[in-house]
Amino acid sequence: MKKTPSLLQSILPIVVLTALLVINVFAFEDALGGATQVSLIFAALVASLIGVYNGEKWIKIKETFLKTINTSMSSIIILLLIGSLSGTWMISGVVPFMIYYGLDVLHPSIFLFAAVIISAVVSTFTGSSWSTIATIGIALLGIGKTMGIDTSVVAGAIISGAYFGDKMSPLSDTTNLAPAMVGSDVFTHIKYMMYTTIPSLILTLLIFIIWGFTLNLEGNVENVSIVQNAIATNFSLNPLLLLVPVILIVIIAKKVPPIPSMFIGVLLGAISAIIFQPHIVESVAGVTTNYLKASYITVMQSIFGSVSVSTGTPSIDRLFSTGGMGGMLNTVWLIITAMIFGGAMEAGGFLAKITSVLLQFVRTSTSLVATTAASCVFFNVTTCDHYLAIVISGRMYKEAFDDMDLAPEVLSRTLEDAGTVTSPLVPWSTCGATQARVLGVATLDYLPYCFFNLISPVMSVAVAALGYKIRNRKGEPRLKENIDIKNL
Repeated sequence: MKKTPSLLQSILPIVVLTALLVINVFAFEDALGGATQVSLIFAALVASLIGVYNGEKWIKIKETFLKTINTSMSSIIILLLIGSLSGTWMISGVVPFMIYYGLDVLHPSIFLFAAVIISAVVSTFTGSSWSTIATIGIALLGIGKTMGIDTSVVAGAIISGAYFGDKMSPLSDTTNLAPAMVGSDVFTHIKYMMYTTIPSLILTLLIFIIWGFTLNLEGNVENVSIVQNAIATNFSLNPLLLLVPVILIVIIAKKVPPIPSMFIGVLLGAISAIIFQPHIVESVAGVTTNYLKASYITVMQSIFGSVSVSTGTPSIDRLFSTGGMGGMLNTVWLIITAMIFGGAMEAGGFLAKITSVLLQFVRTSTSLVATTAASCVFFNVTTCDHYLAIVISGRMYKEAFDDMDLAPEVLSRTLEDAGTVTSPLVPWSTCGATQARVLGVATLDYLPYCFFNLISPVMSVAVAALGYKIRNRKGEPRLKENIDIKNL
């Protein structure tokens, strides 16, 4: 007979995972190289054994984590295509082109502010934080690095802007998923999110603009000149290269699905490399007598493996190096093991048990919003996927919001405020692992500087505490905050 897990049993796998992760930090320089993946498998094993002990069949547990792995397959394919895109866009000169002219246009004092704005605009038009970070984000990171700004801070600015658009764009999958889960419509959902999202963005921009004017980067003017000279010497900076990112942004904005969109981006980069950078194509291939052969070798190498454009300066060479699909394999491994852990936690009933305990402490609309936000973060950590965090939290708290007579957009807003934007802050989640690999900056390194992502869940709770734009199901403002859910 199957037994309901106790609270102690439910949190034990999380305790085991946390302990192993802490040990990994001290034992390994790069825990994402394998130690974290093994830790997730061990924690999943603990969860599975407890589930079997409670009467759950092993076949059911296995089917559940295979199902969760399946939910991440789209993300894995996109991740591999992002690796390919970064390779072809590098050898084609698209990324170097954006870096070269970005260094001319963006002054260091406003760069962080501008990085947030540019990322936010692009992701709003495309509805995708992943494609924004993998294209414009890589160029912005190169610009910031050349200016001498800490890459962790630059990554925080890029991710802050990218997840603003991912959260607010009607083209975004999460922006459509959250209201669908709770029975609201997407435009009411977006309108209601503005009351928490716009203040969060304004605070983020204020922090970065103040930070920018405190930077002393005068000594890096020479470095900027060296990088620009290296780019001009080694790449053909044809203005037509700018058509590649523009075409991709238009394609994504036209609601072409992410996988074919990214594949088109890869092909555009490959074609541009063959047309505009013949000397690089021959250099990478090591073939100068047969351009057709050189083109095939270089394009394939940039798609599946490591490519580096040699400038004669090692520090600059690293700026023009990519890993292709092969560079993403550790991240793919991480995502798969994370999904196994999340599936084992769900199959054992541990997530439902923890949520039921949290609901016992809910008394007011503020505490309900706070509990929902905390659960979204918790599910990002345990299920390792922001879609699951939104779906599980939406399903579990919908009845509680109905009992408090709260409009569904209050719940859908909370799901996005805490579920969508905190996903890149978890090192082993699909988003955290992907952004760390794409930008080449560890998740825990950029986390303190993702101000928008950190402020958003706090803002959601603060707005609820103020009673601002917290309305009942008829759309009328709620005048009384201290409503006890037990008395409804």
